[in-house]
Amino acid sequence: MTASPGGVSDQSMWRAPRLSRPVDASISVPGSKSLTNRYLVLAALADGPCLLRRPLHSRDSALMVAALRALGAVVDEVPGDGDFGPDLRVTPLPVGGGDTRSRAVDCGLAGTVMRFVPPLAGLVAGTTTFDGDPHARRRPMGSIIAALRGLGVPVDDGGSGSLPFTVRSEGHVRGGHLVIDASASSQFVSALLLVGARFSEGLHLEHVGKPVPSLDHVRMTVETLRSLGVTVDDSVPNHWRVSPGPIAPFDVAVEPDLSNAGPFLAAAVVTGGTVRVRNWPEGTTQVGDEWRRILPLMGATAALDGDVLTVTGGASITGGTFDDTSELAPTVAALCALAQTPSALTGIAHLRGHETDRLAALVAEINGLGGDAEETADGLVIRPAPLHGGVFRTYDDHRMATAGAIIGLAVDGVEVENIGTTAKTMPEFPELWAAVTRTAGADGSGDAGAGGSAAAHA
Repeated sequence: MTASPGGVSDQSMWRAPRLSRPVDASISVPGSKSLTNRYLVLAALADGPCLLRRPLHSRDSALMVAALRALGAVVDEVPGDGDFGPDLRVTPLPVGGGDTRSRAVDCGLAGTVMRFVPPLAGLVAGTTTFDGDPHARRRPMGSIIAALRGLGVPVDDGGSGSLPFTVRSEGHVRGGHLVIDASASSQFVSALLLVGARFSEGLHLEHVGKPVPSLDHVRMTVETLRSLGVTVDDSVPNHWRVSPGPIAPFDVAVEPDLSNAGPFLAAAVVTGGTVRVRNWPEGTTQVGDEWRRILPLMGATAALDGDVLTVTGGASITGGTFDDTSELAPTVAALCALAQTPSALTGIAHLRGHETDRLAALVAEINGLGGDAEETADGLVIRPAPLHGGVFRTYDDHRMATAGAIIGLAVDGVEVENIGTTAKTMPEFPELWAAVTRTAGADGSGDAGAGGSAAAHA
């Protein structure tokens, strides 16, 4: 039961497996969405063909591939050795080409597509119209629209500051000093850094306003650019300077998505069991590496041995204060709802502008199951409370779906609405969840698929 690449919602209910015994599983997870979509953009701008090995294949990555093809890049699937689909070979797009045709880009609910691709369209001659799912029209986009105009690229948004809008480009951007407010999303910074080397004068990007959230994702962008020979100076806070120059062709293996590993590691914490995630990088820019710090604070143990991360749950779950958990917050909140002591999640006000208003959604769904959660100015407070079964709505948000599955491990009768929304970043989630929960024996039937996955085993 998965959403199609086109994003059609499935509103049927998925009964979350309820476990009474510990899990004991080893798994592999698909490639990182954040890295896959950054590499795809850079491959489209590189000086020659590029190869992405073991990339993510999901709705978000499919939308990015379709966007790049619409702009003129060639993206071919080629055989690879990954568990979750073929490799991708990218022939760069014709930057500055003379094609003035009109194009349309479907952003779905993918923040990386709606923020990263419009600046890229500024480098390709022609007219490109951007739109997405209904909720995408409510996601913050004003900073990208203002940035393009500041760079001399006309944008017609009807005054809305949001999707849909049209970018009209002559195929080149001068660049230089640009001031933006990126306090609503770090993706505004990353979007401009990714293309800055192709501006004729490079880019000096300056942020003004409240702090940029999720700076780990900006560091990921900077390090990825440097790995491809792009000169980036981020030595001054809130200033990033990208020198004009080449982007080296590359052949890279995409790291597994460590954020998406979180729900499976949470299964070990909830059940007092053990989950091992293979191919965990020793050094990474992914925010998901924070699981090695967060989960021990909640009473678990976490140990990296070679490229395998092993997490074992303790006798109970301990709450606490967790700052700037970013995209990990829904998983952390689900664990906090099952904890024996109160918790506070801080520094995540920007989650109100994600796929849904995640703070409001988490409060509504946790409290709907009998929990005690409330919003604060910049996060959540969650107190211990006896939970009961019921419907856990997802709001077409993949991380809400996995949060519901986590709570269902410990609470009878949790039904997750539209589990297929996990296809946004991990189409295999229901099958992987079934394989992991079968290692303990599930009390609930679930609809996760009887066959499981070759990528998970006891």
